[in-house]
Amino acid sequence: MIKNRFTEMLGIEHPIVQGGMQWVGRAPLAAAVSNAGGLGILTALTQPTPEDLRNEIRKTRELTDKPFGVNLTILPTINPVPYDEYVKVAVDEGINVIETAGANPEPYMPLFKEHGVKVIHKCTAVRHALKAEKLGVDAVSIDGFECAGHPGEDDIPGLVLIPAAADKLSIPFIASGGFADGRGLAAALALGADGINMGTRFMATAESPIHEDVKQAIVEGTELDTILNFRPLRNTVRVRKNQVSTEAVEILNNGGKFEDVQHLVAGARGRKVFEDGDIEAGQWTVGMVQGIINDIPTNEELINRIISDATEIIQNRLANMLTATSPVS
Repeated sequence: MIKNRFTEMLGIEHPIVQGGMQWVGRAPLAAAVSNAGGLGILTALTQPTPEDLRNEIRKTRELTDKPFGVNLTILPTINPVPYDEYVKVAVDEGINVIETAGANPEPYMPLFKEHGVKVIHKCTAVRHALKAEKLGVDAVSIDGFECAGHPGEDDIPGLVLIPAAADKLSIPFIASGGFADGRGLAAALALGADGINMGTRFMATAESPIHEDVKQAIVEGTELDTILNFRPLRNTVRVRKNQVSTEAVEILNNGGKFEDVQHLVAGARGRKVFEDGDIEAGQWTVGMVQGIINDIPTNEELINRIISDATEIIQNRLANMLTATSPVS
């Protein structure tokens, strides 16, 4: 068992968090992660309305009595989103952990503090993490360039970003982007993080509510099978390399505007991928870490394996490399 200030703050058994993922962060997955000792996360905007989020929270409570959280990602959207209403539902339903991402969470911090909500803010740069710390968030999730979804515009991989954050932050933080096993957890802890956040790895689990063909595609994918879209728009997103995403990248790189690719990258098409299993039907997010994902376990099997492997690495493999040295005469 690996205990630290992060697990104690959230009341969880293991320092492993399931990140919020559009169309994926639903009750079955979040509950399975929490039941296995990690922190499951519901994705607020996966639910069509705030009331649907309320129902999903209640459904999750029927599946687990362990802590779980809600992700709220505030990003530019084609259609206006009632973010305030989603926040109110989460708070009213007694959610005590909220993962924020995208825009600054400052407008909601007074409400969160009033209701004792622990806030984990996702950041892709140390400067953003330090700003979030000043705002009073309880922890941050540091996303390296390897991550699925939005890696920011600095292109700093976790091997540099994690220790850079550790040198500057005083609040707990977890590492995100490129984590799938015990090796990753041990490495993150060694670099100064308090735990890990995984998205792609949790997509390829038994309880993940996506089509089995998508899970199998992740298992069969390599670290080379992702592509960065929206770079010219400075809203970079890492997605699976397929016909749709490749076409969109080519259009934008040749001077196209968002309007020219909107029909290709629409969220409804990405949702269709997850529901129908046609991995060429739209643009869908996945991380480079798919290159080291080789099976589709239950969440209990996965988390137990990660903790066991990380413990073995820390206690045995690394410890056995230490040798006693004789004093220099």
